[in-house]
Amino acid sequence: MNNLNDPPNWNIRPDSRADGGDGSRWNYALLVPMLGLAAFRWIWSRESQKEIEREREAYRQKTAAFQRDLEAKYHATLSENRRAVAQLSLELEKEQNRTISYREALISQGRKLVEEKKLLEQERAQVMQEKSQLQPLRSAYLSCLEEEEDWQKRARLLLKEVGEALTERQNIYCSLIVPRRSRLELEKNLLVRAAVDPVAVDLDMAPGLTDIFKHDTYCGDIWNTNKRQNGRIMWLYLKYWELVVELKKFKRIEKAILEK
Repeated sequence: MNNLNDPPNWNIRPDSRADGGDGSRWNYALLVPMLGLAAFRWIWSRESQKEIEREREAYRQKTAAFQRDLEAKYHATLSENRRAVAQLSLELEKEQNRTISYREALISQGRKLVEEKKLLEQERAQVMQEKSQLQPLRSAYLSCLEEEEDWQKRARLLLKEVGEALTERQNIYCSLIVPRRSRLELEKNLLVRAAVDPVAVDLDMAPGLTDIFKHDTYCGDIWNTNKRQNGRIMWLYLKYWELVVELKKFKRIEKAILEK
């Protein structure tokens, strides 16, 4: 009977009964496709590796080009910023040089004002002390004070009118629609009054007015409607003249008392 578990020529093992039989031919038949598959995989692996390398090199070149472009833009922006900073620094230095004389004048005027205020306070304290110590001088002092009241009234009225005129002048200066000749006419009238008014001459107002007309160029913002927000130097001079009026009042009284 046939052995169904070992049919002849069904097994791929080589036939031990004869070399080069059917089993050997079967082995060779399987070996050729396997070798072909191995060769295909090897060739495919090499081509894939080459393609990966090409893509990697292309990506590297794109990345390098992008980085170079970024660096160029960064350096260009940095150079532009440096030029802008240098230009701003130069403009700031020019502005500081233009305003240094104005600042020095304000500082000097402020120191002078403080010194005169201190002198005024000292003289007033001295007068009050002498008044308390020397009762007979009290009546003389009151008499001189009454005599000076008329000059004081005229001085206060002058300062009020000059202050209003200077405020109007600065408002015209800051206006975009009022003609320039209006300001020049107002400045001319103020200078004429400073030259002919005895109180103005006594206060020596002409140099101060000239200084204001030349250097007071400050204006409030474009939407400003308050005239008192314009000007800076003019307000310092008005305060200074007020202190001069007070100082002269006490000096006049002192002189009158000493002459009696």
